Order: sequence, then C-alpha cells, then structure tokens
Amino acid sequence: MENVMVWIWLGVMALAVFLEMSTMALVSVWCAVGALICVFAAYFGAGIQAQLLVFVGVSILTAAIVRPLAKKYADPHKVATNADRLLEMEGRVTETVNNAHSTGAVYIDGKTWTARSADGEVIAKGESVQVERMEGVKLIVRAKAAVSAV
Repeated sequence: MENVMVWIWLGVMALAVFLEMSTMALVSVWCAVGALICVFAAYFGAGIQAQLLVFVGVSILTAAIVRPLAKKYADPHKVATNADRLLEMEGRVTETVNNAHSTGAVYIDGKTWTARSADGEVIAKGESVQVERMEGVKLIVRAKAAVSAV
C-alpha cells in the first residue's frame, strides 16, 4: 500500500504544480510542497492518516511562512517610483495653486510638479508648501503656514 501512496502523492504534487503553472496565483504550490513531503512519509511507511496530517500541516505552514514573502517580491502591480520620497517635503509654489481653476505648480526636489491644494485653499505664487500626498502625478499640498498651525 505504501508504494501506491508514493505514486498517489507524486500525482497530487504533479497536479498542484500544473495548476500553479497555469494560474501563477500562488495557490497550489503550497500543496505541491506538502505532497512532496508526503512522498517521503509514504515511502518510509507512515500511515494514511499521518500522511494526510503531514500534507495539510506542511501545506498550511509553507503558505503561512513563504506566501507573504513571495507576494511581496512577485507582485506585478507594484511599480517602484521613489516618488514617495516627496511626502512631507517642503517646496515653493511657482504657479498659484487654485483647485477651482485647475491651476498650480510647485518646485520641489529639483523638478516642477502639478499641484493641488489639500484643503481647497488658494496658495499664492512664492509661498512655501508641504506635500501631503500624491494622486497620480499631482502633488497634494498644504500651505506651510497652515501646516505649522495644525
């Protein structure tokens, strides 16, 4: 019976690898690892109940430990831009920021950026501002005097 279970676990592992290769969603690869360990468990004579416990335990443990790391390094939706370095930086208004007229530009970090006011306040040319956040390629800023008053 153990010899048959070795082949069954190899089949489970092959199926899990095939499913993972066809989806690339980091779902079934953990089952493939669990099935691989069960191949050895079956080969060395572990009972079917023990094999099932090993399969479930190893699959869950592998997913819990490795999945967060794999998602972090393999997530195709994250694009590193280094633009977040602008957050909390101070800049100078080069074109009056007026959300109602969709105008405004800020010079910061050696570049001129399109800007909008965080609170809707008109910020005059020449004033200092602080970057609160980014929305696309626009900086959302607040007048420096308003920032220090908050």
